[in-house]
Amino acid sequence: MKIALVGNQNSGKTTLFNLLTGLNQKIGNWPGVTIEKKEGKIKGTDYELVDLPGVYSLSPYTLEEEVSRKFIYEEKPDLIINIIDATSLERSLYLTTQLLELNTNVIVLLNMCDMLERKHIKIDVERLSEMLKVKVYKISAFKNEGLEEVISDLKDNLNKKREIVKIYPLDVESSISKIEKSINLDHPRFSSVNILQQDILIKKYESSSLINNERLDLENIYEMDLEQLFASLRYDFIETVRDNVYIKDHSIESFTDKLDKVILNKYAAIPIFVIIMFLVYYLSVGVIGSFTVEAVSSLFDDILIPSFNNFLVSINTSEWLISLLCDGILSGIGAVLNFIPQLIILFLCIALLETSGYMSRIAFFLDRLFVKFGLSGKSLIPFIVGSGCSVPGIMSSRTIENQDERTMSVILTPFIPCSAKLPIIALFAGAFFDQYSGLVSASLYFFAIIVIVLSALLMKKFIFVEKNNTFISELPEYKLPKPKYILRDVFEKVLEFFKRAGSIILLCSVIVWFLSSFNFKLEYGIDIEDSMLASIGKCFSWLFYFVCGGHNSWGATVSAVQGLIAKEQVVSSMAIINKLSTVDEIDSALLFAREGVFGFFNPFSAYAFMVFNLFSAPCVAAIGAMRKELGSKKKTLFAVLFQTTLALILASIIGIIGMVVMK
Repeated sequence: MKIALVGNQNSGKTTLFNLLTGLNQKIGNWPGVTIEKKEGKIKGTDYELVDLPGVYSLSPYTLEEEVSRKFIYEEKPDLIINIIDATSLERSLYLTTQLLELNTNVIVLLNMCDMLERKHIKIDVERLSEMLKVKVYKISAFKNEGLEEVISDLKDNLNKKREIVKIYPLDVESSISKIEKSINLDHPRFSSVNILQQDILIKKYESSSLINNERLDLENIYEMDLEQLFASLRYDFIETVRDNVYIKDHSIESFTDKLDKVILNKYAAIPIFVIIMFLVYYLSVGVIGSFTVEAVSSLFDDILIPSFNNFLVSINTSEWLISLLCDGILSGIGAVLNFIPQLIILFLCIALLETSGYMSRIAFFLDRLFVKFGLSGKSLIPFIVGSGCSVPGIMSSRTIENQDERTMSVILTPFIPCSAKLPIIALFAGAFFDQYSGLVSASLYFFAIIVIVLSALLMKKFIFVEKNNTFISELPEYKLPKPKYILRDVFEKVLEFFKRAGSIILLCSVIVWFLSSFNFKLEYGIDIEDSMLASIGKCFSWLFYFVCGGHNSWGATVSAVQGLIAKEQVVSSMAIINKLSTVDEIDSALLFAREGVFGFFNPFSAYAFMVFNLFSAPCVAAIGAMRKELGSKKKTLFAVLFQTTLALILASIIGIIGMVVMK
């Protein structure tokens, strides 16, 4: 027996799947797409449970919707478990109304009822079951409550003959019935409704005169597009259900309602957002973050590297190998790992904002601003995810239905400061702005938002002209984040950062050391100015003349270019170059940006260098994700050129201003 688990995003579907299957899971990708596929056996049974991607409807707008619909329509599961977020009943039931049109048994699980009751709202489960004509269960996936009855009733629900619920007016139901009798397709009611809407995915049936006549009759009666008509009629039914099953004590205002009056206030929302993001960067990059960087840096520079160097000398290791291991590998990786404490603080703050329900609200609020520039609040989701890493941020853009908006989001998501850019920001902010480092770091975040908005406006005006979609978002209850989930999320992100440091950055550090230590005659022990790396950098350093405040810095040039491989490598490369270019010991990672080869930096050129690395084309992995989501080499090349050119222009302007001011 095959059972499909279907529900909206953030409805508790993944938690439920894990509870039902335990460790008996297989995870892979759906055929032909990168969306994760989860399968497992329900504990205590031989029933196979398939976790479908989280969707809001079965309309073929997003890749997730196509995957879910194709599986349900073609694979014909024996039972559909539809999990519903009880706190967002109206939004959740839209998908349910579509599932009820299928010739497949359905059961509904009402999740998070305990959270709804905190708002002094109860749901009449028996009345809801009667109106939907399916069995409805009240559960809490988070607390593992109510699942025993669901599992024990599975066999009965699999064999039960379901009554079709008819939710449309008589004239619409009459048209559906006529088409059902004239076609030979699976799920005739579902197919008939979608044929009337001219669904592009039902390709087996050509329009007949009967279908065309029914379609025209309904359009004339209701004077609207049929896709819009069916959506409107579904919501009419949903509102009726809501009014019949909700039992609410209106005399008591919930904590969420009270807080939203402040958080979503049209005058206070933006200032609150600015203050919150400033605090995030103040904590991660400011006083607390800088202190931890100093501590970790001292561990590497004062203890680990000198001790390892002395050990290698004691066993008569060759000079070049000592330099490779200490000046190349340890200095390069250590310069990046210095910033792990700051990353932990950043990941922790972002996770708290996401799980508490705040980020959903700021996305909803900013929709009214974004829509003016060809985007919607839905575009904010990739930007939020991209603050951790650009790759999943870019991939999350596939939930955006509008193709032009999705393309713009893919191109603009890398502008958000990700974890790989934080070491660059922390290094220069700490070295040149001292007690203002948190304020400077936060300014880059808001600078990124401004650039994203203006770039979207330019793209909308000159490249993309398609109208953007309306943004529909759930506003979940405010809740106190669970430490277990927060810590796991932070741990996974930090672990991923470690993996990059142990692979790409390690390899790049070795390459940088080799090119910095040898000339083209492969002679070792030469001055770094005569090295292969310096020679290569000098060929392109003119591009960064203004960025570097009127200096042709080959060191800054090659370091910035390596950001195309991995943004963390910018800091690693600078550490190696500076180590090899000076005989003095470097006391702290926060100092080397203003010593040796990089001694020309001042606050303006430092800010310009941060801006270039913030807006230039992202790392190789992110470019690969862009290529996959854009589906075109031409679009990807345009994105890379647009990002890098814009970064160079903005950074050069700041550098030129610095040249004038510092003159």
